[in-house]
Amino acid sequence: MKKVSNVFYITVALIALTVAFGVISPKHFETVTNNLKSFVSTTFGWYYLLLFAVFLVLALIIALSPYGKIRLGKDTDRPDFSTATWIAMLFSAGMGIGLVFYGASEPLSHYVIDPPTAEPGTGAALKEGLTYSYLHWGAPIWALYGITALALAFFQFRKGEPGLISATLKPIFGDRMNGPLGVLIDVLAVFATAFGVATSLGFGAVQINGGLNHLFGLDIGFMSQAIIIAVVTVLFIMSAWSGLSRGIKYLSNTNMVLAVVLLIAVLVIGPTLLILNLFTETFGMYLQNILQMSFRTAPLESDNRGFVDGWTIFYWAWWISWAPFVGMFIARVSRGRTIREFLLGVIVIPTVFGSFWFAAFGTTAAFVQDSGTDLSGLATELVLFNMFDALPFSIILSVIAILLIASFFITSADSATFVLGMQSTHGSLTPPNNVKLIWGISQSAIAILLLYVGGLQAIQNTIIIAALPFSFVMILMTVSLLKALKDEKQLIESRAARK
Repeated sequence: MKKVSNVFYITVALIALTVAFGVISPKHFETVTNNLKSFVSTTFGWYYLLLFAVFLVLALIIALSPYGKIRLGKDTDRPDFSTATWIAMLFSAGMGIGLVFYGASEPLSHYVIDPPTAEPGTGAALKEGLTYSYLHWGAPIWALYGITALALAFFQFRKGEPGLISATLKPIFGDRMNGPLGVLIDVLAVFATAFGVATSLGFGAVQINGGLNHLFGLDIGFMSQAIIIAVVTVLFIMSAWSGLSRGIKYLSNTNMVLAVVLLIAVLVIGPTLLILNLFTETFGMYLQNILQMSFRTAPLESDNRGFVDGWTIFYWAWWISWAPFVGMFIARVSRGRTIREFLLGVIVIPTVFGSFWFAAFGTTAAFVQDSGTDLSGLATELVLFNMFDALPFSIILSVIAILLIASFFITSADSATFVLGMQSTHGSLTPPNNVKLIWGISQSAIAILLLYVGGLQAIQNTIIIAALPFSFVMILMTVSLLKALKDEKQLIESRAARK
């Protein structure tokens, strides 16, 4: 295939071997991933927490420093997409399915089942549940995405390097990034991306299955979920063939419209004043305690350590596995913006919107729970739809939610096929359609495999494992970026002095 790099063949082979292992010996696959996940969580949990806190502080420092004036591209470049479309693309690629999947269920779980420290079912537990939901989906994650995307965009659009992870490490390793070491780095990025995105596809299929079961009685199980993935795969591959400026752009805008409609509906139909009051108070708590929560490992609190492992560390690993994909995609759509505009936009807007989303859906779920409808005992994928049952216009809300999940599903997979194609064709901004087709099928195959061998638990295990090696690459990317920014600032100053 034209322009295809060795990264493509190596990664496809590794994915094929992984899928084959899971199909041939699913029990053994589940045992291996369980053991590896336990090892990584126990040994490197502190490392994940520290890494995210550092990225958040560093991203804010860069944004507010003189580096913030540097443009991602030539000084005369301007953004390719409007700000509204750009924001829509951030959400669609960044965490769209997850917001719908966990929007009601996570705060409810923290409130009723496993609050971080408070007594279950109390007002303190609800407040804690909301603040930790903001943490898990807020500023630290978007700072991670922002730093990754900044490195890629800076080297690609400012320095003329190919849009590859390996290219961002040239200030450290030089021309060695053009050889086997560079291939290894890019293989790690593509492998992490494929499994990270497949995870979200699995979540999306499970929740669509839950919604269709709730509305139409479709059986919940592997076969239903595999069929859903197959149908959506056809749709997102069709979108991927239409290109970035059409398929993904239009889908992203559609996602935002549906998301805002659903959010406003829940806000108006649900306990409006309670939502607004709780959001105001808990978002303030979040801002006050974000560093303390980010560093919390609970080493001497055996009763609370499970919360850190099962929620915070899982999320941090998930976001790391998504970082190469989301970073590459955000970089691709951010040419022409200044570093300050880019980082503040990437961190602040999604954090505020996502927090309000969790406040609206989480508070409503808690309100329904306290009104006598037991949501906490339901499977995660059913919480949202049963919550809607307790509200007016429940069928309409459920239909909108299913459409939104499907649209996010298609957009995430579409974006990922573009990024994976780009990474496996020497950084081409227009990867061939046949390459995108193979990546689309591969992602879906991984998602189906993970659901087959162990459902959501297998998905979570695989995320935590796949994220670890790439996290070390991200540290090197950050060091390389800081070195390059320092050199760029000196270059700009020397040019100004000569004028």
